Amino acid sequence: MKPPATDRLILRNWENRDRELFHRINSDETVMEFFEMRRTRQQSDELLDHIASGIAQRGYGFWALERRDTGECIGFTGLQPTNAVPSRETGCVEIGWRLVPECWGYGYITEAANACLAFGFDELGLEEIVSFAVANNRRSTAVMTRIGMVAEPSGDFDHPQVARQDLKRHLLYTLTAEQWRGRKQAPALP
Repeated sequence: MKPPATDRLILRNWENRDRELFHRINSDETVMEFFEMRRTRQQSDELLDHIASGIAQRGYGFWALERRDTGECIGFTGLQPTNAVPSRETGCVEIGWRLVPECWGYGYITEAANACLAFGFDELGLEEIVSFAVANNRRSTAVMTRIGMVAEPSGDFDHPQVARQDLKRHLLYTLTAEQWRGRKQAPALP
């Protein structure tokens, strides 16, 4: 299964050359502002290996995000199975992202996330894709809104793997295949 791509970005499985970048985005205070954990290099390498193995096995996951113009890996975007959402007892597929701060504000995540949504609905045949973020993580919830996801307040939850009270509450956003198809068929605005 071939990962999606965009005009400016290549989404691909992780390579050894990405290990430094992966550690950076998993230990950077700004990137990880809404996460409890900052990973050591060993922890980052183990997580990278786990994610890469999942992509190799199932054909999708949190793909490395590479700029076409420079060949530079700048973060990740992708789809990942999760059991973290209590209102989805049998599990679901989430869309997620992480990006180096110097690339914020250029639309890379929105562009890559839209390609991932198309992949999830059109290639994988998913019926729903979810995303969730700490309640005051306005950057992530803004991306969710920009890519057409809808807040589902009845599904907001205290993340079972988060201990810190200020980071525990998560907002749930969802997008169904039907909503995606409707969005694709909507006439373009002038």
